[in-house]
This record gives sequence, C-alpha cells and structure tokens, in this order.
Amino acid sequence: MAVILIAEDEKEMQNILVDYMKRSGHTCIRADDGMDALLALKNNAVDLAILDIMMPHLDGFSVCRLAREANNLPILFLTAKSDEGDKLRGYEYGGDDYVTKPFSLKILLAKVNALLRRSGNISQDVLRADGIVLYPSERKMTVNDVLVELTHKEFELLYLFMQNKNQVFSREQLLNRIWGYDFEGNTRTVDTHIKTLRQKLKTEGRHIVTLIRSGYKFEV
Repeated sequence: MAVILIAEDEKEMQNILVDYMKRSGHTCIRADDGMDALLALKNNAVDLAILDIMMPHLDGFSVCRLAREANNLPILFLTAKSDEGDKLRGYEYGGDDYVTKPFSLKILLAKVNALLRRSGNISQDVLRADGIVLYPSERKMTVNDVLVELTHKEFELLYLFMQNKNQVFSREQLLNRIWGYDFEGNTRTVDTHIKTLRQKLKTEGRHIVTLIRSGYKFEV
C-alpha cells in the first residue's frame, strides 16, 4: 500500500485512475491542476506522483521541477504526446518514467509498483492525514506522534474514512460497512462512536465532518 498523488485535469480519466489504484490497494490523493498538485505534495506524505503533463495553471514539468526541490519521491508522467523531446525534458526535470495515452491500466500499475519497489515505498502500510498516522497491519494509530488507543469499531471507522478521503458516508452505510447488515442497533450507535473518535483525535478530529441529513466524511 502506498499514498499516490494523481494529478489529472480530465475528470473521467482521474476517476478511472483513482478507482484502479484503490482497487490495487493504494491510497489516492486527487489534484485537478498543477497548483493543486503542489499543495497536495506540501500537505501530505506522498509516496509517488502521477502527473499529467498538460494541466491548467502549472504543467506537469513545472510541478516535477518544484517537487524535486523538496523531495525525491518517484514521479511518473502521463502524456498524450510521444515526442522524444518531451520525454527528454521530463527526465531532465527529474521524472522517473512515462506512460503515453492511450495506455493499459495494467502497464501503468506495473510501472507504479516498480517505482515504489525501487524507492522502498511499496511495503509501506501507512495512511496519513496531517497529524494522524494509521498503521493498518499493526492496528495502531498515532496523533502528532503520540500513540492513541482505539476500540475495534473506532479503528474500523477511521480506517474506512482514511481509505476514502472526502467521500460522504451515510449513517446507514457506516452501520452496514462496520457493524454489518444484521446489526440490530440504530444510527445513534454511529454518532456515539464518531463522537468518541473525534475526542481521541483531539484537534485532528476536525477532519471528520458532519453533513446535515447526509452523514459524515473525512475531509482533507
């Protein structure tokens, strides 16, 4: 599992990439343009970036060049061009690999995993959001580097939220996903667990947002 930034201004393509990477076990952060991509890199611990070259406000080359000033994460370019000059430019700015549209999702994933293995990030079983770090395989969580004990249900709720950042879940959906379809309680159970989870997250509890008549989401 790795945290992957997907910077792609074409929404349909972005959704396809995010869905495929998530089904392959990775966590995704979305960016609609180059400026969003730089902000995401600044505010999140990203293991690999997939950058479309042609993006509004700031192109993929510029994002790569600026990102390279701060870290050495693997960067893979998406391009509609097969021009050799563009590829050489990308490598010059610090890109690690290229995929030319149209492309096979299987090939893209293979390249992503190869870059992650090379960088040592593919085995990283960690989810992050600001001061929250979740370790799924160890079933533990830290807030601002302090270990915090969670109940089983609290952990499952936070894990679901952090795997699906910014996605809205109704109380009924949370009951079904965490407690199961045969659970005989009501939606107040969800509210109670969300309340105690927020308390344990302290200031980071702000990420769990209540949406009137809709449910909850983990907002980043």
